[in-house]
Amino acid sequence: MVFAIVTIATFITMEGITWCTHKFVMHGFGWYLHEDHHQPGYPHIFEKNDAFFVVFAIPSMLLFYFGIRPELNALFFIGLGILFYGIAYFLVHDVLIHRRFKWFDKINNWYFRGLRKAHKIHHKHLGKNDGECFGMLFVPFKYFKEYKK
Repeated sequence: MVFAIVTIATFITMEGITWCTHKFVMHGFGWYLHEDHHQPGYPHIFEKNDAFFVVFAIPSMLLFYFGIRPELNALFFIGLGILFYGIAYFLVHDVLIHRRFKWFDKINNWYFRGLRKAHKIHHKHLGKNDGECFGMLFVPFKYFKEYKK
């Protein structure tokens, strides 16, 4: 039970870490890697921005490694929370929002429509400055109002 709480708490914490990383790293000194993600019609399957998946995967893998040595411990479940957030991020951001993969084209849920709208507002700024709405799973409620009935 404790390990489940650790995993869920890590997952939730990752939203805050992702928000801060997006605002201060991706739209800061890491703009070089993130810039192509803000260009409309970027023609490649992969973006430089995809390097951030590796950045977040490395701590998760290290936590798995140290979380089973010498026996299973909380570090493993922190790594698991990061992994679950990474999977959610991929499915929501790359599949549902940006539709890089045409897996769930027919989803018309109020929550996902609100997320897409918030992300669209974020992407209206093509430069690294003046950005808004840096969250991924938790965005301001105003983006859901027109869809929640």
